[in-house]
Amino acid sequence: MKEKRILLIGTGGTIASEMGGSGLKPELTSEQLLRYIPDISNICETECIQLFSLDSTNIQPSHWVHIAATIQEHYREYDGFVVSHGTDTMAYTAAALSYLIQGIPKPIVLTGAQKPIGFETTDSKMNLRDAFTVATSDMPGVMLVFNGKIIMGTRARKTRSKSFEAFSSINYPLLGMVQDGRIIRYIRPESRAVPQFYGALDPKVALLKLVPGIDCGVAEYLLERNSALIIESFGVGGLPAYEAGNYYETVKRGLDTGKTVVMTTQVENEGSDLAVYHVGNSIKQNLPILEAYDMTTEAVTAKLMWILGQTKDPAWVAELFYTPIACDILAGN
Repeated sequence: MKEKRILLIGTGGTIASEMGGSGLKPELTSEQLLRYIPDISNICETECIQLFSLDSTNIQPSHWVHIAATIQEHYREYDGFVVSHGTDTMAYTAAALSYLIQGIPKPIVLTGAQKPIGFETTDSKMNLRDAFTVATSDMPGVMLVFNGKIIMGTRARKTRSKSFEAFSSINYPLLGMVQDGRIIRYIRPESRAVPQFYGALDPKVALLKLVPGIDCGVAEYLLERNSALIIESFGVGGLPAYEAGNYYETVKRGLDTGKTVVMTTQVENEGSDLAVYHVGNSIKQNLPILEAYDMTTEAVTAKLMWILGQTKDPAWVAELFYTPIACDILAGN
């Protein structure tokens, strides 16, 4: 059997960090990472590209476009792709790549670590080995591989800040597990023969997390400065009605000026349902607001940036938003 060729794309993160006087900072290149795991050569043929060396806190939408463009440029040369990335915004990057690269029949695997690869106790080596194992498989699409879990790119979220069990799959089953170098597959994502690549995002998507008593002027300010506003409400979703300000009217004014507003929930599991309570049903019935249902906030953010990079037409925005892509939203909501 012909040995598979995998491209390792380095972006920085804890996995590539070294300790300095002011804390951990990404210093190692992707070539240097591979020197810590020479047995990868038994799995596949590897080549490396170092795109940037950033703490993932500093990753922006422009970096997502750069990663997608790099994969598009080298698509025909490789059988799969591994992206080493910092954990803090990896779920956002995984979601963004799911929209920028749709239907890809080859694996794109994001991974990272909670401890640098040079530390005596580290999860870096296992995560990288597992990522390459998945990248050489026939599992298609964008995935996040971490601590043995294989997670759909649109369903990943960092749920622990320090432990190796850092990521969870939200409102969707794991695609599989990697154990002792073997893949235990539960779900095989759908793909197309030829992927669709996109190269435009609108980064002007804001997120407002509601807290009791928050002034609606915050929402007004964000709507003025952005193309879209995601509101993380309480429970199954709704807008508060405070004496100090009217959220309903604030959102209505934003919608009337062509802005996009999405209602989601702060609750991690089970999603929103605006129809349940008056505070949600009144806006669902009377305003052209979009509802995230079971989508993660990371996926909502990336999807809106992708949609608004193509169109600002409200009807088209709504149609694209509710069209399932890479299992990001439950069909039929």
